[in-house]
Amino acid sequence: MQNEALIQELTDYVNRHKHLAEQWKQLSIAALNARATDSAWSVLECLEHLNLYGDYYLSELQQRLRVAPPASLHNFKPGILGNYFAVSMLPKEKLNRMKTFASKDPAGSQLTQTAIDRFINQQVTLLNILEQAKHVDLNRTKTSISISSWLKLKLGDTLRFVVYHNERHIQQAQRACSPGE
Repeated sequence: MQNEALIQELTDYVNRHKHLAEQWKQLSIAALNARATDSAWSVLECLEHLNLYGDYYLSELQQRLRVAPPASLHNFKPGILGNYFAVSMLPKEKLNRMKTFASKDPAGSQLTQTAIDRFINQQVTLLNILEQAKHVDLNRTKTSISISSWLKLKLGDTLRFVVYHNERHIQQAQRACSPGE
């Protein structure tokens, strides 16, 4: 996979996520907190979940980019575990439900539109990270993951995981805006 193509794909996702969040700012707080079912998340809960993960991953990515070696290869080769994690995050037609960690579960939180603002700011940061990632080695740079600091993934896999995880919950938020579709 060409580094340039990977970064462009991820950038396209992030721009779309940011655009959707900007559109959601026009909705009422009641619509943003509405749930299709008792067990489903609202738009704001989906975004706050992503914000909680973003707090960890954006900091981790920025730290690793500061010391990353320059790009020596122009092809990214996903790692076995990293590819598994990234691909498992991609939304599928029949979504494989996953249990979230309690520390990342926003269900029942009192959320306001500041969750949207925070998400938009994180997407701007992520776009900057992707721009920096164009110039570093996506294969040799390793990042820790939120569930285990001793487990390291290639930078390219971590970027894919974060953006695909965002896509998964952006689609969930879209369904919360349009229940019954």
